[in-house]
Amino acid sequence: MEKIIILCAMFLMAVLFFKWKHRYEHTHWDRTHHHRIGHKHGEGSSIDFYAYASKIRHWNATFKVSLSVLTLILCIALDNPYVSVVVIIAMAYLTVVKGELSAHGYLSILAIPIAFILLGTFTIAIDFAKQPMGQYNLYLGFCYVFTSQEKLKKVVFLILKVFASISALQMMTLSTSSSEIIYVLRKAHVPKLIVELMSLIYRYIFILMDVYTKMKNSAESRQGYCDFKTSCYTFGSIASNMLVISLKKANAYYDAMEARCYDGDLIFLEEDKKVETIQIATAATFIIFLILLWVFTR
Repeated sequence: MEKIIILCAMFLMAVLFFKWKHRYEHTHWDRTHHHRIGHKHGEGSSIDFYAYASKIRHWNATFKVSLSVLTLILCIALDNPYVSVVVIIAMAYLTVVKGELSAHGYLSILAIPIAFILLGTFTIAIDFAKQPMGQYNLYLGFCYVFTSQEKLKKVVFLILKVFASISALQMMTLSTSSSEIIYVLRKAHVPKLIVELMSLIYRYIFILMDVYTKMKNSAESRQGYCDFKTSCYTFGSIASNMLVISLKKANAYYDAMEARCYDGDLIFLEEDKKVETIQIATAATFIIFLILLWVFTR
């Protein structure tokens, strides 16, 4: 139990350090870039804004994707809480310090997956029984809700592992644009159909989000959410209109692609970026360190 407390303390200290270090930068960033990467009323938002604003965007895309995927595999395969904590801190360092993304923005992006992680692991931490069991239990009148130190330890380790894996992927997505990730998948000989579907679906998600945001703002300006009954009616109207608009936009974008000589292949502007030797050496050292840390702490 002491190790769990130490791990959580290390993580909280790292988060507080990043937040304190970049408090001024975050204030300056909000003043100068609020409308570019912040929430934009009526326009939706895209995670690509963060990728294009990242200071490590000029790094080789293949290098970043490979490092992220390899780190993800190590987090899952090694299954070590110390490794998970190191990965969380390292990925936060790359994204916040090297990429110069504000700590507040980084934590706000991670808030959604953290909420899903906590809800998903909550069911693992507790169990039900007719008799009192475990070190900690609560009588609800018809059954006991109980847990134990072993279950809590398992849940904390699982949270760290999942959060470390998500941090590795977030480092990639917050510093690499979707077109560059698709370019790496092409180089990895992923089937063309899968790559093109990924690109179209990804782009179309934000198009529909933009349309939905505008429709919602329009409904709010006309008191479409003044009470529960009106809100239900407005929601149903927006949902039905979204289907019609999505079909119209699909036809319009397909016509636009054909007007630009679309023949079945989506061609993107691909830029080759050199990988520096120091980056490869640092990444190799980091991977070796994770393996050694697993060897000495398992």
